[in-house]
Amino acid sequence: MLTAALWSIKGDHRAATSFRLPLKFSAELFVKKFLVGSLVLLTVFSGLNFGQTARKPAAATAQKRADFSVPFVNKTLANGLEVIVLQDSSVPLVTVELAVRNGSFTESPEFHGLSHLYEHMFFKPNMAAVLQACESSPNRFSLPPICSKATDLRSKIGDLAYLSNVGKVDSLRNGTTREEIVNYFFTTTRDYLATAIRHVNDSVRYPVFDESEFENEKKVVIGEIDRHEANPFGYLELAMKQKLFFKYPTRKDPQGTRESVGTSTLEKMRTIQSRYYVPNNAALVVTGDAKPEEVFKLAEQILGSWERRPVDPFKEFPLVEHPPLSKSEAVIIERPADTMADPRGGQNVFVNLGWHGPSIGKDDAATYAADVFSYIITQPNSQLQRNLVDSGLASSVNFGYYTQRNVGPINLILVTSPEKSKQALKAVYAEINAFTQANYFTDEELESAKTILENNDLFEREKSSEYAHTLGFWWSSTGIEYFRGYHAKLRAVTRADINKYLNTYVIGRNRVAIALVTPDGKKQANLTEQDLIGGGQ
Repeated sequence: MLTAALWSIKGDHRAATSFRLPLKFSAELFVKKFLVGSLVLLTVFSGLNFGQTARKPAAATAQKRADFSVPFVNKTLANGLEVIVLQDSSVPLVTVELAVRNGSFTESPEFHGLSHLYEHMFFKPNMAAVLQACESSPNRFSLPPICSKATDLRSKIGDLAYLSNVGKVDSLRNGTTREEIVNYFFTTTRDYLATAIRHVNDSVRYPVFDESEFENEKKVVIGEIDRHEANPFGYLELAMKQKLFFKYPTRKDPQGTRESVGTSTLEKMRTIQSRYYVPNNAALVVTGDAKPEEVFKLAEQILGSWERRPVDPFKEFPLVEHPPLSKSEAVIIERPADTMADPRGGQNVFVNLGWHGPSIGKDDAATYAADVFSYIITQPNSQLQRNLVDSGLASSVNFGYYTQRNVGPINLILVTSPEKSKQALKAVYAEINAFTQANYFTDEELESAKTILENNDLFEREKSSEYAHTLGFWWSSTGIEYFRGYHAKLRAVTRADINKYLNTYVIGRNRVAIALVTPDGKKQANLTEQDLIGGGQ
């Protein structure tokens, strides 16, 4: 659940006001473009750290807590569109989000990165705006050909009066693309709720796909790819995806390549639209000062006529099956010293260990256990942190699982120095092998992790504009009912559940180990493949 940030792409589609929208997952940080900088790499697998008292022996059974739930309500329209509402009237603001089950998990090589490119095109003028411009043109006898197309849609588009208020919802907008979701969101005052929903409707149903706009956005996306790959951590992330998901790497890489984006066509945009931008593959999420009954009524009035796709896109175009790793594999990536130097003048070795984790719909129980365990061992007084960080072997170590329907990755990220890298890696594998020992964490730590997860959710819910993205993520990757029962399932996780998860997916399992180091650091560290994959393990 907690590590989406490393794999996220955010297009910069702000109209006027600059704003930053963090997400839920591991204090999820959405930055303006690619989320693959050094700070993300170091923090992506860590949850919010809460101070704890010293470790104690196994505690008595924790007191029974009141049921914890997220008070959203949902309804599915006749055309398959799911409408999800979380009311919070503390401030007179609403966030309207369209979530679409699209992203890299739908991308064969010829569509690599095009979900992200489509996201950029979503915010371009739609046919409603074109129709308004055509009808208000003083020269009605020499209109461009597109006006004819817009006029043909007049009866479907309907009244254009709402366009006079579009500026009220367009100033705070953006979109993101990840492996299993593309979302678009607008934040405005409650008086413009209907305007925002109407704007979403016309953008998703009546895109223009202008050729010149398309060519410009291809350049923008390629620029993002270049900046991503210029960062040494981009190589680390991309290498992990290519090795961990070796048969279908494009299905785990939302960014694409210069070639795949540069050679894309408007026909491919239309293919994406016809396959995935349909009501039975989308959700309207509204959070903030909006009553569910009002949202449901507006959704029915505005989006109810959106034509349903006859065949579910995931039945017609099923997800690939990522084959398991046949062996453990190690890779060392060298980067120049000036990109690796830390503020104290030393050098770091960055190590990323990756495993195939559980998939939603195949092993849901393991996903809950994974989240609880990740929080246990990323707390500052956990045994992992004390034995690696407090001992001085590493400057940081983090461990996490990213909830996905189509094989969620498990990653351990270690930051150490060249001279300590061998010893640190040996210690990491000693810790991994000890994960299931009875004394590796206490009953108190187990219950504390569950409480922290609940507290984090309450904290994040305070900002409903951001929580819309949390609801959209869960709807797309897991189904909203998974999230409805999420915290109750977490509360039920036992030590035996955690041990089963670890034995099934981590301990003794094939893995990918990648080290990022400078040429000099590589010589000093003298790391071998066996060091990286854990000797004979």
